[in-house]
Amino acid sequence: MSNGGWSVFAATVAAEFSDVDDVEHFARVSVRLLMAGALGFALGFERETHGKAAGARTHMLVAMGSALFVLAPQLSGTSIADMSRVVQGLVAGVGFLCAGAILKNGNGDQPVKGLTTAAGMWMTAAIGMACGLGRETTAVIATVLALVVLALVPHFSRGLNGMMGRPADGDTPRQKTAAGDED
Repeated sequence: MSNGGWSVFAATVAAEFSDVDDVEHFARVSVRLLMAGALGFALGFERETHGKAAGARTHMLVAMGSALFVLAPQLSGTSIADMSRVVQGLVAGVGFLCAGAILKNGNGDQPVKGLTTAAGMWMTAAIGMACGLGRETTAVIATVLALVVLALVPHFSRGLNGMMGRPADGDTPRQKTAAGDED
């Protein structure tokens, strides 16, 4: 390759990496993706500490992937109508991923497993989208509320069951689902 060929090659490679053209743009992309990863970690770590299959890494990847799916088109100047289609596709795709986390063992009265994990991944995708769209405060609030639901609602449900005279331990599969203990 001649000197002129290498110059063209170098210019082409430089142009391929020109989507982040200044420090402000770099900071914006970095903050949004890092925030999505951190919030995904928080939700995934909570699931991981409870022995669930979809832990920190899975939730981080779902959050950062969701952020990137909306961040790249937004920064490319995609119209609101086209962004709506991106979001619709993302929600459907994550729903398909979450369906893989839901298991039904056997027939009859066997409990369904994985509903809370699937709902958590769906919530993580929404939080990632919020980060990608530059709504980090909304994403932090949603993460805190999701962590509250995961941490407190099972205890609250058990307390209510106890007040209503239902056994706290040995719940039926339906009651376990209502208490959030199904997965």
